[in-house]
Amino acid sequence: MRIVIDIDECIGCGQCEQIAPEVFELREDGMAYVLNETPAESLAGRVDEAIEECPTAAIRREP
Repeated sequence: MRIVIDIDECIGCGQCEQIAPEVFELREDGMAYVLNETPAESLAGRVDEAIEECPTAAIRREP
């Protein structure tokens, strides 16, 4: 899986970073970034939760 954040949709709430800090980071510009585009399978559950909890649906998984 490859994780992508649509910066045009991100509002910088930080929910993703709280759920999976190994994968997401909220930076000084107020936007969330993917630290690890291809996280370990052991993080899949938290990545799924971050995708689900994103209030603007800015996070997606690509094949």
